[in-house]
Amino acid sequence: MKEDGEIYTADETRYEKMKYNRVGKSGLKFPAVSLGFWHNFGDNSSFENMRAMMRTAFDNGITQFDLANNYGPEIGAAERNCGKILAEDFKPYRDELVITSKAGYDMWKGPYGNWGSRKYLIASCDQSLKRLGLDYVDIFYHHRPDPDTPLEETLGALKTLVDSGKALYAGISNYNKEQTEAAVAMAKEMHLPLIVNQRRYSIFDRTIEKDGTKAYCAKAGLGIIAFSPLAQGLLTNRYLNGIPSDSRVARDHRFLHASDLTEEKLAKIRALNDLAAQRGETLAEMALAWVEKDSDVCSVIIGASKPEQILDNCRFTQHAGFTEEELKKIDEIVG
Repeated sequence: MKEDGEIYTADETRYEKMKYNRVGKSGLKFPAVSLGFWHNFGDNSSFENMRAMMRTAFDNGITQFDLANNYGPEIGAAERNCGKILAEDFKPYRDELVITSKAGYDMWKGPYGNWGSRKYLIASCDQSLKRLGLDYVDIFYHHRPDPDTPLEETLGALKTLVDSGKALYAGISNYNKEQTEAAVAMAKEMHLPLIVNQRRYSIFDRTIEKDGTKAYCAKAGLGIIAFSPLAQGLLTNRYLNGIPSDSRVARDHRFLHASDLTEEKLAKIRALNDLAAQRGETLAEMALAWVEKDSDVCSVIIGASKPEQILDNCRFTQHAGFTEEELKKIDEIVG
């Protein structure tokens, strides 16, 4: 990776450092690790650190950048910052990148800035492309199911975006099994290239197994990309000895609270950490490998606050798979 201020030239060995998985039955492949822009790419973050993280990711074979219209803070900031770095550093590499965005959460005032209407989704995609400085995104997701808008309208809007060349593929996010089944059936009828469902998944959160989404997507040929694979940082070594002052628990109380770190949860984290050490891995490496252990999950989305964390999280792809005994032990620990 070049130093700041120099013209960026990507590492020639980048594709030797990453493995790539087919997304369902589509022709697209995801890197096993994708870089998420939810945290640390807003206007409260260092621009040079953002640039260093994007360069480090790509230099190590991470070809997918996962964004959404409301990522920040403030909303839209992550796409604006990403767009500036794409223009300055990544123009020669655009065709090597999978850049995604989403819409579905509250974005602007009034009745048209939320959920899944045709008006909202198409306007959102247009705004995202403008912030990113791109002609198209590789995947445009509906970010969450809309209980009031007909699914036909939502998927029809995604179809319009694909047909107009503003997106190459469509995706859904946070859809449960029944919602996914309905979306897949309707997408097939309208010839919409719906290829992926983005869901939360980790050793601690197995909802997609319990609600049947994981098994259904495998059967239907829909890829799954997992977010929060480290359970908001619980599946790392950060909380083994208390709550660090610079941790997410201390700084950001939206999704993880000190009350989440019960003695019972800490005991499970320590036991998992011991098992990871026996495998010659960090807890984070083992947790990421567990999520991506079979072909049902084609990528894990990591968040990072510095380039070194990206390198640490990529290391899981170099380790051996799990034995039946190890998988059983993990299940016993989690309970």
